[in-house]
Amino acid sequence: MRVLGLDPGSRYTGYGLVEADGSRLRALAADRIVLSPALALPERLARLSVELDTLLDRFAPELVAIEKPFLGVSTSSLIVLAQARGVLLAGVARREIPVREYSPAEVKSALGSGRADKEQVARLVGLLLALDVSVLPADATDALAVALCCAQRRRSETLAPVAPRGVAGGVRNALTRRGRRASVIARRP
Repeated sequence: MRVLGLDPGSRYTGYGLVEADGSRLRALAADRIVLSPALALPERLARLSVELDTLLDRFAPELVAIEKPFLGVSTSSLIVLAQARGVLLAGVARREIPVREYSPAEVKSALGSGRADKEQVARLVGLLLALDVSVLPADATDALAVALCCAQRRRSETLAPVAPRGVAGGVRNALTRRGRRASVIARRP
């Protein structure tokens, strides 16, 4: 399965393409889309849309993973970032490619370190993909991290059986009504 990870931005949008074959993960491409600050925001967003179409044509991903915004940025930056994310989400949806969204904390946890800084995330990406990340822009390593998170989550979802909705609650309720405590874990899709 080919997963395209996207790290959105209005000036730089990182992308990373990961191929997942069972437990084997391989980086196929990583870089960033550079949007000129000389352009007005509407023109940058239009250019982002065109560049995304080019990536989707070139890589033909089966799944796209995009990073959710970090809420610690300023309100004006968050609004511009949301507009860039909107362009990316709409572009992927037009192609009917499934999209998964992950917070920075989810991405870090999937890589094995929930409190890692950007440099540590880049090193983890390099280790997991046997890749020299020192030659990549930070946006590209962030996008690879998002793609890795998605690939690993998808793999664990396919390995773990999922209880139908309502079954776990019904078992739990039936057992607790009889005075026993039940511990039932059910994953929700």
